[in-house]
Amino acid sequence: MKRRDGIRIKNVEPMYLVAAHVMNKRMDSMNMITLDIPLEPMLCYIRGKRDAGIRISRLAVILTAYIRLIAEFPLINHFVVNSNIYARNEIAVGMVVLKGSMEDGGTMSKIYFQPTDDIFKVQERLQDYIAENRRKEPDNGTEKMIKILLSVPGLLRGGVHIFRWMDKHGLLPKSVIEMSPFHISLLLTDLASIRTDAIYHHVYEFGTTSIAVAIGNSREVAKRKSGELIFQKCMPLGIVMDERIASGSYFAVAFHTFQEYLKHPERLEGPPPVIHEEIRRIFHLD
Repeated sequence: MKRRDGIRIKNVEPMYLVAAHVMNKRMDSMNMITLDIPLEPMLCYIRGKRDAGIRISRLAVILTAYIRLIAEFPLINHFVVNSNIYARNEIAVGMVVLKGSMEDGGTMSKIYFQPTDDIFKVQERLQDYIAENRRKEPDNGTEKMIKILLSVPGLLRGGVHIFRWMDKHGLLPKSVIEMSPFHISLLLTDLASIRTDAIYHHVYEFGTTSIAVAIGNSREVAKRKSGELIFQKCMPLGIVMDERIASGSYFAVAFHTFQEYLKHPERLEGPPPVIHEEIRRIFHLD
């Protein structure tokens, strides 16, 4: 079945094919882990760039590390719909951006990246995205779609049922997918910005989100170093994964690489060191 946001994977290993049918809902296939990322290397890098007159945010570091992960480990950009596994043909990240104070609430939309983006390009895209979504008017596409569904009594329930059916059968228009915050490579929520601890954010049943990452308040984590117990300030990341898209060992290696990038942010400058053949083919990089 063809989709506008992905390519169906036909040579799927039997284990994953069976898993996609046995666990036909994301809520059945969620695995969760917390990663404690040492803050000092990241903060040191950000301070160094600031001293050089270059603004780099913590979000830019995290996002670039994740984009590098997709370039090297393409399975984390796969998704499951109607028990079929697809390779996503874009890198889309969903985030909530505050429109002012916390009382004003936030707007959720998505930002697009390329697998070749380095940290400077990611920072540029991020700044443009935040500035655009903080404007009071006009509303972004997601909010416009919601207002239309709420404008007529009964339209919301009927519309959602229609969207679900169309999405399941690959009939959802590209315009709706582009507006939808549920059709994304990654759901990223920065709870530290509202002084909240990391959580395990669910991956939505509707749409194509396979991985969610929640950034929490920094905390002291006990570690043993040279026979002594020390406390290291860390940034906790609550990660939820759809286990139908990759094996546990694949996720383990991928997120170990993710941690290494966050410990060495300077590696996020310049072109990615590795781009997988699948990513090159899908994003037409050859």
